[in-house]
Amino acid sequence: MSAIPPPTWYVDFFTELPNEFWRRAVPPEVTVEEIDFVEQRLGLAPRSAVLDVPCGSGRHSLELARRGHRVTGVDLSAEAIGHARRAAAGLDVEFVHADMREIPRHGGFDAAVCLGNSFGYLELDGLREFAAALGGAVRPGGGLVVDFASAAESILPGYRAEPRTMTTGDITVLATGEYDVPGSRVLSRYRFTRGGEELDVTAIHHVYTVAQVVDLLSGNGFTDVELFGGPGGEPYGVGAGRLLLTARRTG
Repeated sequence: MSAIPPPTWYVDFFTELPNEFWRRAVPPEVTVEEIDFVEQRLGLAPRSAVLDVPCGSGRHSLELARRGHRVTGVDLSAEAIGHARRAAAGLDVEFVHADMREIPRHGGFDAAVCLGNSFGYLELDGLREFAAALGGAVRPGGGLVVDFASAAESILPGYRAEPRTMTTGDITVLATGEYDVPGSRVLSRYRFTRGGEELDVTAIHHVYTVAQVVDLLSGNGFTDVELFGGPGGEPYGVGAGRLLLTARRTG
């Protein structure tokens, strides 16, 4: 097995080149569909206060703000936050440069969203901290959406790590993966190239069972959990490529 990056790999991973690739790679209609799901499943009222964490370059925050919600986006990537702030002119959205566990715990948000598979970035102790932070951030009766593509029920059935090449504009990415059995995690290695520029980085996605995720959230006041296999509302099952979980914060 190749060298494993430190647990805090995400601190240095999200620089301009990877961020720009993913800004280009996701079509606008995907963002619209995901926020449709959030609004409909959580029953968001007009002008809801929504926390987007981590928010990356702000695609979900900006779409929520365009729909009239009051949005706070939090992310540890200074480059991504800078991009989001430049794109937010005229919108009711605040972008905060901070760790995903350092969110306001005042219980004033009507909803929180954790989209884009970032729920698996943290080791178990860190994930416990994040779940507790979410519980402190969302008001009683408020909602939560978690987007998680590294659930054990998704990753492990027939796991194969086939190299793949992705291109958007002048950026090409070679992606390879391996499953670290002792660590229960997927190591995703990327080589980004743009002209003469080349960047090799590795991401870690910790693999948790759905039961673990539900237990973490329920221990921090989230109940009425529902599981979906995508923003179209299809049911989640073994082998589904993605888990979209919704929950409600109890009093």
